[in-house]
Amino acid sequence: MGKYITVLGGLISIIVGVWGLITWWYSFVMLLKGCVPPILILGGLAALFAGISEIKDCMQAKKEEAKNKEEKK
Repeated sequence: MGKYITVLGGLISIIVGVWGLITWWYSFVMLLKGCVPPILILGGLAALFAGISEIKDCMQAKKEEAKNKEEKK
């Protein structure tokens, strides 16, 4: 019985969401216009930090590899 209530609740949420989207379309578009630039900035920062971290890890691995080769001699 609980599964059917979940499905019914989901359908009602979809209907209310579509109605709200149609009713407040202009407000929705304004919200998107305001949210997209900050999301792009934050995503870009995350990618930048991940890339820098990966480069540092690669450099550290090369240093350790060179050190291990030197110790074997």
